[in-house]
Amino acid sequence: MAEEYKVLHKPVMRKFLIRLKPGKFAFLSYSIKNAKLYIESVYTHPDFRGRRIARRLVLAALDFAKEKSLRVVPVCSYAVSFFKKTRNL
Repeated sequence: MAEEYKVLHKPVMRKFLIRLKPGKFAFLSYSIKNAKLYIESVYTHPDFRGRRIARRLVLAALDFAKEKSLRVVPVCSYAVSFFKKTRNL
């Protein structure tokens, strides 16, 4: 059974976070300029990779961008790869 991780949005920090265990987080960092949300970095602790956690963070950022009518610009390698693999989103 897949573990459920809650995505937290921290707008002041410009991050989406998932608490993996006490003191360990996965995160997506972004910036907003000229009606565009730039996904600057996505990180998951190595012990938690392969569980689609980074994907959940990107999907949360996409939902936020849609809600705010922002275009999304992938900057980091994970985000670029994500968009190449999922062009239909």
